[in-house]
Amino acid sequence: MKKGAQGIDYAVMPLEGLWWADDLSAFLVNDKSKWKWTMMIMQPDFVAVDVFEAAIAEVKGKKGNPVVERLRLEVFAEGKCVQILHVGPFSEEGPTIERVHRFIDARTGLRGKHHEIYLSDIRRADPAKWKTIIRQPME
Repeated sequence: MKKGAQGIDYAVMPLEGLWWADDLSAFLVNDKSKWKWTMMIMQPDFVAVDVFEAAIAEVKGKKGNPVVERLRLEVFAEGKCVQILHVGPFSEEGPTIERVHRFIDARTGLRGKHHEIYLSDIRRADPAKWKTIIRQPME
């Protein structure tokens, strides 16, 4: 927990990413130019649309970053998933992801977008110690 404005405790939510490609072979050959993604940070229920829009307006006024226009607040419901903790650099996730896919394929089938939850601050941590939750929705 951290202290925010007016001394209110809050939890820092990790960055999350959804990854997909129109042709999944782009992942097998590491063709990052064809990868598509959405980055997310979970927000508590009390962050209403008006609070979100006010924060966006403030950031636009101070920073002038055009990417701010692409931010949105939406509900995300993933449904039934398999997840596993991967420790190490992102470039070594392949076997962990394959393990998840084999587990799902033996039971039902894959569905939805590949989902990662980044538990480590990659600016500070040794890549060998990066912790990433790998999630995959299943039928």
